[in-house]
Amino acid sequence: MKLIPIYTWNRSVLEFNRKKDRLSHQPWFQGVLLLLCVIIAMLLANLPATRHYYHAFLETSIQIHMQSPEGSVDWLFPHGMTIEKLINDILMVVFFFTVGLEIKREVAHGELSSVKKALLPVVAAFGGVIMPALLYTLVNRGTIGASGWGIPTATDIAFAVCILSVLGDRVPVSLKVFLTALAIADDLIAILVVAIFYGGHVNLMLLGISVVVIFIAWLIKYLGHKHIAVYLALAVVVWILFYYSGIHATMSGVVMAFIIPSEARYERSYVLHKIKFFSQKLLSFDQIDDETMFPNGPQRHFLRKIHKTAYGSLNMSYRVEHALSPWVNFLIMPIFALANAGVEIPDLAYFNIFNTTGVAGGVGLGIFLGLVLGKPLGITLFSYAAIKSKLCEMPEKAGWAMFFAVACLGGIGFTMSIFVDTLSFQDAPAVEEMRNAGKIAILMGSLAAGILGTILIKLVSGTSKNSLS
Repeated sequence: MKLIPIYTWNRSVLEFNRKKDRLSHQPWFQGVLLLLCVIIAMLLANLPATRHYYHAFLETSIQIHMQSPEGSVDWLFPHGMTIEKLINDILMVVFFFTVGLEIKREVAHGELSSVKKALLPVVAAFGGVIMPALLYTLVNRGTIGASGWGIPTATDIAFAVCILSVLGDRVPVSLKVFLTALAIADDLIAILVVAIFYGGHVNLMLLGISVVVIFIAWLIKYLGHKHIAVYLALAVVVWILFYYSGIHATMSGVVMAFIIPSEARYERSYVLHKIKFFSQKLLSFDQIDDETMFPNGPQRHFLRKIHKTAYGSLNMSYRVEHALSPWVNFLIMPIFALANAGVEIPDLAYFNIFNTTGVAGGVGLGIFLGLVLGKPLGITLFSYAAIKSKLCEMPEKAGWAMFFAVACLGGIGFTMSIFVDTLSFQDAPAVEEMRNAGKIAILMGSLAAGILGTILIKLVSGTSKNSLS
């Protein structure tokens, strides 16, 4: 066997890593990865060879025991914790934590940082929540499925951005920014919906203790403490208190995200002075006669000093978001999709969402109509009212036809919709059947919304180009 020279191997590895990084930073990559996970989950849940193992794995109980002379004592994980609950109640806390950091960043410096910037996306987001909820309620009023009204109210930005990136310059930049800001506002509304309407029985004493811990975290922030370990420790305490108080544990991630300091450790003048000083020291030790020695020992020392100073110039909130985002986008969300999108389909009648006489009633139809019709209608009508009343301005280089086409992409409601589905119908006698019907409708409605939005965008952009020519 011919051996590959070590330098050739190193070049191959570096080139692969560069290609991998470029691929993972493509805006469409996360959407494609989630779609692939959905397909794999559906196959695992329905193929005879894997069906049993898939469900058995998700239902596996997790306990950590500490052995003592009197016997074993459960520790860390509460009774009844399964792999599925571990994903939905613990891993998704990290997802909601990063969502909270993103919302906080956009409110502070981004597309929601001023009334003028935020008003139209926020108004549109409320329309995109109210209209789907109304349509779902009209279909399911007076039935055991009525509690699922929150399922079709969320927009999944990963899939929407994936489609927008594929469509390229067919969509004005202003509408891409609008849809992104809308999705962020939409996430905030969805978080409030989950916290208020989809929690369990509230233990006021534990909730009160959690409020005290949150206040302590805020006080530490107010006093200027900027070490992440303290905030993470308090976040774990808040998660435990939320978990047992009846408020969904994922909300602890959002609350703590808003407390993470947004101020940098070092001020601007200090950073510039230190980097200039260390750079001069770095150059003073330059070995001009021997380039192979770069960086030498002293230079490595000053490079580390520059790196530490530059790192301290970034605020904690940004650093944490930047560090967690790859794990959330490329690990936690795919795992969530693998665990929750695997719906067992005993027969093709499951796909007949227009059948409202089955066990699930009108759950599937309500979700489908909410995503495909309710979302674009609510977004467009509320925006139209706000713009015509002079409260808001129309995004630049956008017409109403293109606006409605982009609003259709708001009906892609994968991650948050499935999450709300897993919390719904708790008192229903056929809870699993209803949740499965809901997941099927979410997948079908999101697919239909994506296809409809794509077709309309292509038609509108083609018409506008022909009219210009």
